[in-house]
Amino acid sequence: MQARGKIFDDISQLMTNAMGVAQGAREEAETAMKSMVDRWLADRDFVTREEFDAVRAMAQKAREENEALRARLDALDAKD
Repeated sequence: MQARGKIFDDISQLMTNAMGVAQGAREEAETAMKSMVDRWLADRDFVTREEFDAVRAMAQKAREENEALRARLDALDAKD
């Protein structure tokens, strides 16, 4: 009976160690994948949200100015 308990203890210890190794491998794989994605993103010329919003605001202002100029031109053409 004592030997049987020792075997179960050994199996339990082996399983615990295997789970620890698996957890470590998973964390290492996650770190490697995150590093790879970070490098890939760094190689791309993505703009930040702030840059995108600034350019969008500039484009909106330019459209509004164009519309105002078009209205002035139309008014001048109507006078002639």
